Parts: sequence; C-alpha cells; structure tokens
Amino acid sequence: MYFVCATATVAQDAPKIAIIIDDLGNELRYGRELIQMPHQLTYAFLPHRPFTPRLANMAASAGKEVMLHLPMQSSQEVALGSNALTLELTQHQFQQIVRDSIEAVPHAKGVNNHMGSLLTRHPGHMAWLMEVLALQESGLYFVDSKTTSMTIAAQIAKEHFVPSVSRDVFIDADPEAEKIWAQLRRLNRIAEKKGYAVAIAHPYPSTVKILTEYLPLLKKLGIRLVPVTQIINLNPANRWPEYSSLSRPAAKN
Repeated sequence: MYFVCATATVAQDAPKIAIIIDDLGNELRYGRELIQMPHQLTYAFLPHRPFTPRLANMAASAGKEVMLHLPMQSSQEVALGSNALTLELTQHQFQQIVRDSIEAVPHAKGVNNHMGSLLTRHPGHMAWLMEVLALQESGLYFVDSKTTSMTIAAQIAKEHFVPSVSRDVFIDADPEAEKIWAQLRRLNRIAEKKGYAVAIAHPYPSTVKILTEYLPLLKKLGIRLVPVTQIINLNPANRWPEYSSLSRPAAKN
C-alpha cells in the first residue's frame, strides 16, 4: 500500500499535477499504450522520428495535449541527431531548426527541452528560442525540463512573454519500481504544498505499469491530473490573452 486515500471526490480547487511523457516518437508500442490510458497525460514528441506524426495525431484525436520535445546540446558527450540545437549554430540556423521541429510535431501546444544541460545555460541561445515561440500564432508555451541547476531558460521565457513553467520531479530517473513510487509520493507532496506540480516521465515498461496503478488513485487522494496548459494558466502572468502576437512587440519595447 503506497498511499493513504482520504477523500472520494476531487474539488475544482484541489492540488493539480501535470505529467509529461517525454521521448515519444521512436517506438510505437508503449507510446500507443500511454496515449490510450483514460487520463489527461501530456505527451512530448521528439521531432523527425518515425512514429511522431502517427502518435501525435492519435493523442490529439483522443483529446490529449501534445508537446514538442526539442533536442538541445548537453554538457556531456551525448549524440542528439542532426536536428539538435547546439552552441555552434548561427541564429538563422538555430531558429530554422526550431521552426522545422515545431512543424514536425502535429498539434504541439508547447515545447520542452530534451537534454540541454549545456544550452539552457546560455541566455543568447535561449532568447533565440523564445523569439520563435513568441511569434507562433497559437501561442506555444515552454516547460523547462531543468536538466541542470544552472538553467536560465524559464527566466528568458518570462522576459520574452512566453508562458512557462518548470519541472518539479523526474518520476523515473531511476526506473526501479520503488524509486518511481517514491518520486510519485514526492510529486503529491509538492502539489499539496504549492497547489500544483509538474513531473516528467518516460515510456519505460516499469513507468507504464506503475502509472496504470497510480493514476486511478488520484481521485481518492484529492489530486487532479491536468494538461500542462492548465498548470501554466494558474499563473495570471502566463495567460495567453495578455501576450498575443499583437501585444508582445509593444510589451517588449
């Protein structure tokens, strides 16, 4: 028994959590299984991957929220593929990759970084990213995955009037079952303390199995699972009507 269930219904003003499933698009089975769950998970797809369009369309058709999981340079030697954002790119190259990546993920409402422990430290490159997101007609939000404690990505998003939030918990940094359950308990505590929390997980078999057990418990725990958009809208400064494509230039000036 991992949780003590105290309530049977979930109030509208109950603590809220958003769970982002990262790294989708390379593999079909677990991506499809996660999308078919009867819960409002948020799905982050890598661009230009074999199953990204199919799974993103499937998620959108099921009424689920879709994100772009944007590869960014790490402080470690990690292969990210030919469409990753790196320090060596010119501004034109960098921003074209961002635009192409957005186009490659149908129905994306927002963006979060894949890797990025090096790139998210650099204000100039993060400004290039936010310039593109700020000009998207639909108003894309940004989630800082916080792959480094030195990230300034969320700060730069705020400066460019891009709605944003930062990750609170990595659910399965260690995919061992007891560690995942411990992180889920931590997620609940954070949400209860500040009213909301954002978690990131991955399409690992152990994660899929545990989420099928954990998510049905949320109603009895008095916690609401919501898409990332609803978490972002809890902060009035993040509301899109205040930062439309027409008002941003004037506000920045």
